[in-house]
Order: sequence, then structure tokens, then C-alpha cells
Amino acid sequence: MILKKFKQALLICFLLQIGGVFFRNVSFAQSSVTTSEIGVGIGGANYKGELAPNYRLANNQPALTVFYRRDISNPITLRGGLMFSHRIFSDNTASDDAYDLPLPNYRQANLRLSLMELSAVMEYNFLDYYDFRQPRRVSPYFFIGVAGLLYNVKLSTESQDPNLEPLNKNYRTSLTVAVPIGVGVKYALSRHWNLGLEFGARKLFNDRLDALTEDDGKHVANPYNNDWYFYNGVSISYTFYRINCPPIYKNKPGILD
Repeated sequence: MILKKFKQALLICFLLQIGGVFFRNVSFAQSSVTTSEIGVGIGGANYKGELAPNYRLANNQPALTVFYRRDISNPITLRGGLMFSHRIFSDNTASDDAYDLPLPNYRQANLRLSLMELSAVMEYNFLDYYDFRQPRRVSPYFFIGVAGLLYNVKLSTESQDPNLEPLNKNYRTSLTVAVPIGVGVKYALSRHWNLGLEFGARKLFNDRLDALTEDDGKHVANPYNNDWYFYNGVSISYTFYRINCPPIYKNKPGILD
């Protein structure tokens, strides 16, 4: 337990250190135009845990995102967003032979999982996406941040094994913390409209997302791997522009100046 807490504290310190490196001297790097965006995205949310031990694209369930993005320097943008998804998993829904394993057949579990994520991430753009002199603006980017996750779980098992007592769990909404990390690409359709494509993973610090834990006994769960969830999708956003006047022309600087 102490080692686990230490790892979490170390990760938080690492993220803060990255932020300090990127945000230092941002005020000197600000261009004459500041942009902000609002957008929506649609895609798939995925889960990796006891019922899905490996990432499979076929396990995607519909997900919706809304977000706000603001550039603070040429390479760095900040983004806040909400993601919603509802998913159903079962030990019997996988179609390939890799999932016809003794443990899923032993559990016969069914899972309903609803997610709502509130995230704040920093994006690093590898190309100068905000150079408006370019005839075509495009840039791949990397992102990392922190997220709060609200989730609701309903779990049931239908095992015929007399050594496994049936599990029926209907958890109220729970809250946990995740670390989003991933990659994407932005493409400017016009001066105001942007198209985006993104894939990201969310690292959790517990093994309770699917409600199957070693506490249930009879080895129905793997106690050595924490759960993960993922999002991949496409987005469209609209850009707003603000011209930053040089200081000598500012008579009374406002809150945003």
C-alpha cells in the first residue's frame, strides 16, 4: 500500500514538473493572435480489464465528447473536455477463440458500465499549427493530463460451478482519478474549422472499474493488473481569434490582458 501511494505521488510530481518546463516563459512566446476552440467528437470508448484482458477494436462502444481548447504558445495548447459512454460486456460476447478461456467460462459474467470523464490535458503540437501563413495547416500532437472519472457498474454472474457463489453487484456512482495519455492529428479545413483524429489511453490506479476483484474469492480476477479504458474518435471544432495588442497601445489592460 505504501509503495502504491508513493508511485501515485511520484507520477503527480512528474506531471507537475513537465508542466513547469513547458509553461516557463510562455508569456514571451505568445504570438500576436490567441485562438480558442469549442468542439465535439464522436468515437468509441473501450475497456481493458477482467472481461477484456486485451485491447480489441471490436469492443468499442459509442462515446461522445465535448471540449474547449486554447493555445498558450506556438507548440502548447490546453484542453478541457467531457466524455460520455455506456457499454455492455459479457464473457460470452467475444467471437474469437482467444476468449474461449477457462476463467471467462468459469465466471459467466455480464457487465454494464457507464462512464463520464472530466479531463484537463496539455497538448504538444509537433508542427507549427498556428502559423496562419501556411496554405495547409496540419500537425500531429501528443497529450497528457489528469482526469476525474464518474462511473456506474452493474455486474452479474451466471456460473454453473457450485464452488462459485453468484455475484450480483449494482454500485452507485463512484469517483476515481485517471491519467489520460495519447496522440492525435489536427487538420485545418478552413480558417475557422478544424478536423481532429485522436487515440488515447487512460491509466487507472485501481482494479475496480469492472467490479471484479480478488476480494470476490475463488480467483475470479487478476490482482496484478489495474483496469484501463480508452477513447478513439474524430472531432470537429470552431476557432475563435483574438488579436493581442502590443503593450504600448493598451490604455487600461483588462482581466484577460
